[in-house]
Amino acid sequence: MRFTAQQEETLARLTQTLDEYLAAVPRQKEANPPDLMALFARLDAFEVEIDSSYPAQLRHYLHQKSYRKAHLFLQDRDAENLRGNCGR
Repeated sequence: MRFTAQQEETLARLTQTLDEYLAAVPRQKEANPPDLMALFARLDAFEVEIDSSYPAQLRHYLHQKSYRKAHLFLQDRDAENLRGNCGR
């Protein structure tokens, strides 16, 4: 799929945010854990920004809060995603 420069920039920002989220999750038991609520707010904003001009599978992952799956999708590693309970 081909993307516009603006879409590429959006996907790069999304990838960076997902990187931050995936790095923050295992650190939640530290004395000063990263703020997951701020990351969730940023990820929720992407769910609104990623419209029908983006791949349906990516939109599905974001809507379902399947952030690891969205991260793999953006790395062209969607084949590694296990089929979920939703049947998609």
